[in-house]
Order: sequence, then structure tokens, then C-alpha cells
Amino acid sequence: MAIQSLARAAANTDLLTELVDYASHVEERRSPSEVLNELNNVTTRHLPLSVLGAARFPLTGNWASLELGKSAFLQDTAPPGWWDEYSALAEGKFRPMLFVAATSLGAYTWTEVRRMFQPVGIEKWTYELALKHGMRDGFTCPVGGRWVVAFWSRKELSNLMTKPMRIIVYAAASFAALRLEQLVDLDPNMVGSRARLTPRELAVLRLLSTGAQFREAAQALDLGEETVRSHLKKAQTKLGVRNRTQAVAEALRQRLIP
Repeated sequence: MAIQSLARAAANTDLLTELVDYASHVEERRSPSEVLNELNNVTTRHLPLSVLGAARFPLTGNWASLELGKSAFLQDTAPPGWWDEYSALAEGKFRPMLFVAATSLGAYTWTEVRRMFQPVGIEKWTYELALKHGMRDGFTCPVGGRWVVAFWSRKELSNLMTKPMRIIVYAAASFAALRLEQLVDLDPNMVGSRARLTPRELAVLRLLSTGAQFREAAQALDLGEETVRSHLKKAQTKLGVRNRTQAVAEALRQRLIP
């Protein structure tokens, strides 16, 4: 047991040393491919952990808007064909790893996410597709609510990656994302654009999202009830929806309201 502990400590030290060096020089990388390939070189030397790729969170929350080479980037050794199948199958489906990345400050293995959601039926599609391409597990790192950097492995990672290792890899992923942010031309058409709601329209939606009725929202905002209804109608038009429920759901999806 003592020998195993020493071995883990030594592995953590070696990994930390290389990833600190990576973080120190990542700004010298001139393309997303270089950023991800160099990170992959470090992790694969110390762990059964390869870089899958990175993606910038779409402003509208519509992951279908991701475009390879512009807002999403695969590492050169990512399983061939996986992205094409993923893109074709993902439309309209729940994406658990990306959902966790978009709503969490922590990094989780794919196995841990599966245990959290306990998917059934069609919800298993991401895991089944990963297994088809030899990816038994992965490690997804959300960075600043703007990027997600994903790793994959042929082994289950939950017990393999210690907490110190996770922290080290997560930190390196953060530096990679920061460099990608600098390199990527952030064309609004690439990542989607948010609806431009006024402060009062947002205030109305926030109250309605809590279950407040029009009369209660009017009292809380010191507005007339018809004025509240008018703000909601304008918000619906801007969001491209037809009713109050859809307006609240779309505003939440676009992260316009908490």
C-alpha cells in the first residue's frame, strides 16, 4: 500500500511538472490543433487519457449550431467517424455530458454522469456511440461557462483518476481553453446571437418563471397588468415563441434569466 501511494505521488508530480510547462508555453501555440495536440501528448504519457476535443458554448444554448473547425475542434487522434455520427444522432436529443458541463463548475467522468442521470432507452445514445468507437469513459471539463474540453479513455476513469490528477488535468484544460479563446475568431454568426430583451421584459420573464401570475408580476414591478402582458408579448416575438411557457423556457435555455 505504501509503495502504491508513493507511485501515485510520483505520477502526480511528473504529470504536474509537464502540465505546468504546457500551461507556461501554451500561448506560443498558433492553432487550435497545436493547443489540443500538445495537451494530448502530455496526458497520454502519464494516463490512459486522450484529448477528444473542445467546444465553445453556443450563446443560444443550441448545441446543434456547433461547427467543426469554427466553434468545435477535434484533437487529431480522436476516433475517426465519431464526430460525424455524433452530429447526425444528436439533433433533438438530450446530451448529458454537455448539459453537466454547461450547468456545473466541476469536472466529471462520463461514468459518473451516467450514474447521476441513470439514462434509459434513447437517452443512452451518447454512451453507446462512445463505446462503438472504443471510448469506454471520458472526462469533461467546463471552463468559465464558455468552453468545454473533453478527454476520452479506453478504461473506466472513476477510480483511476485521483482527485489531485483531476485538478491538474482540469487546470491544464482551462489554459487550453483560454488559448483557444484567443485564437478563435468569435464571429457572432458562429456561436449564435442572443435575443435582445429589455430590462423590463427580462424582469417580467424572471417573475413568470417563478410561477407568478400577471397580477402578481404587475404588483411586484409596480406596473399595470396590461403593461406586463405587453412586455411578455414583445419578449415572445423576440424569442420566436408562441406563449408564456415557451417564452420562459427559451429564456432559460438562452441563459437570459437565472
